[in-house]
Amino acid sequence: MLDLTGKVAFVAGAGSVGEGWGNGKATAVLMARQGATVYGVDVNQQALQDTGAVMQQEGLTAWSGHACDLTRSNEVQAAVEDCVRRYGRIDILVNNVGGSVPGDPVSMSEETWDAQLDLNLKTAFLGCKHVLPVMERQFAQSGKGGAIVNVSSIGCMSFQVGGRVSAAYAASKAGILAFSRSTAIAYVKKGIRVNTVVPGTMHTPLVEHRLVKQLGAQDARSLIATRHASVPMGRMGDAWDVANAVLFLASDEAGYITATQLVVDGGMTAARPGA
Repeated sequence: MLDLTGKVAFVAGAGSVGEGWGNGKATAVLMARQGATVYGVDVNQQALQDTGAVMQQEGLTAWSGHACDLTRSNEVQAAVEDCVRRYGRIDILVNNVGGSVPGDPVSMSEETWDAQLDLNLKTAFLGCKHVLPVMERQFAQSGKGGAIVNVSSIGCMSFQVGGRVSAAYAASKAGILAFSRSTAIAYVKKGIRVNTVVPGTMHTPLVEHRLVKQLGAQDARSLIATRHASVPMGRMGDAWDVANAVLFLASDEAGYITATQLVVDGGMTAARPGA
């Protein structure tokens, strides 16, 4: 089940901020465990090396890491071309790049707004822009195109955690949903599926690395306890919950699923007021 043997996966954001498991790192390792050859890209070279070290420890040798600014079209194009040169194809694309900055339209600077849309939305656009032609050629040659999984957030579903407003993050992650659906329909007859994973409140290294400072929490422990308590299941999810969802949507078992979204949130969106 969920066997990726023989497939090449291009995973954007394959590193992790700080120690531990981020969504992209877990996804890259999980896909390698399932037999895929994984080409991981990340803006942080050290983060890629850390992911590579895990691969090496587990004997997962079908792995390459490539440092790349995923907001720059020429760098994404070069990474895609390098992946195809090395492995001959790309069967899976995972667009997992993002981060939030708090602010409403008045308090947020234009520079921050632009940077948030670039980081959270443009990166998915550029990944698709340069990988879709590869998958389209594959379909023309062999009848097998590929699968794309974009990563959004429940932060785009009118859900503000702790009253915090992140207008640009919400807008860009909502854009991922619309972008995924429209791209899926544009390529549905070309053997390419496009879906979205929508994580909820997750416990990844970003909590300690970024959110403690952003939210003005007294310490990481109190913030983590608050976030656990906000979830109907009584706990946050983790990177493996996201990775497993991505794996499913990328797998052949999801071969009849496209233009949809899989919410991974422990029931948060269903339990919110007005849901």
